Amino acid sequence: MAYDHNSVDSEKVIVTLPGLSRLAAGLLRSMRPKQWTKNIFIFAPLVFDGKLFQLIPFINTLAGFLVLCLLSSAVYLINDCADVNADRAHPTKRHRPIARGEVPISVAVGWAAVLVIVGLGVGFALDVRFGAIAAGYFLLTTLYTFSLKHVAILDVIVLAAGFVLRVAAGTPLVEAERFSPWLYTCMGLLALLIGFGKRRAELVEMAGARATREALGDYSLALLDQVIAIVTGALIVSYTFYTFSAPQLPPNHAMMLTVPFVIYGLFRYLYLVHVRGQGGAPDELALRDRPLQVTFVLWGMLAIAVLYVLS
Repeated sequence: MAYDHNSVDSEKVIVTLPGLSRLAAGLLRSMRPKQWTKNIFIFAPLVFDGKLFQLIPFINTLAGFLVLCLLSSAVYLINDCADVNADRAHPTKRHRPIARGEVPISVAVGWAAVLVIVGLGVGFALDVRFGAIAAGYFLLTTLYTFSLKHVAILDVIVLAAGFVLRVAAGTPLVEAERFSPWLYTCMGLLALLIGFGKRRAELVEMAGARATREALGDYSLALLDQVIAIVTGALIVSYTFYTFSAPQLPPNHAMMLTVPFVIYGLFRYLYLVHVRGQGGAPDELALRDRPLQVTFVLWGMLAIAVLYVLS
């Protein structure tokens, strides 16, 4: 009987392990690791305050990046639970693990709570100011999930504020002293551009069908095209002002050499949005479009050269 009992136990393990594996895989997909690329903006103060090659600020920023990844993943889990019915009616979102029933809502909520507790605990341990900003970011994005995303225009502004908070979160971790306010403006405008570009792609995708996002019905292509044009112009002007007015830059204004790369990158993004209709998933766009990748790398190399070699 002891042999049979062990055989039954072994069989149970074999049966349940695939289910646990599918659950873990579903949770990981629901955490959206591809979206973690958005949190790299926390490195902006490290780079632009001239401390990229200092060990302690780099480690602190890397730890802060991981904290934001945990908190953003918790928000994605909460969002998928709150929108499960709407996602099931969406042509692509219906394939998400929670919408498909692969991950029970109770499990997703429990795991989100764990991520928040660990993330905020580590965040406040790193720096109280960083922890407060991280908590504010989590509260703002959670409020967006339950209410603010249903208000046209405000929904994109809140998303842009989340990116600005990502940048702000990095400043106390490196004790930033020379971080230019123009970079906050540029980050906010860039986030607005991406947000409105995503709304445009969603509007085109849902043409002829019932909008699954409540605020989407309050947008029009004409409005979005006009707003995108305004934000793009403001972003180019703001970045240009940064390149010759920020206090930590070299007096020869060499940072202005990076302006053409910014202009091309923005125009390439607009081309992908307006011509190819690919603005619906900006994170995937950045990982898939080779010209954008090359432009970003060249801009980054030149900016670092100006900050650390020519200054």
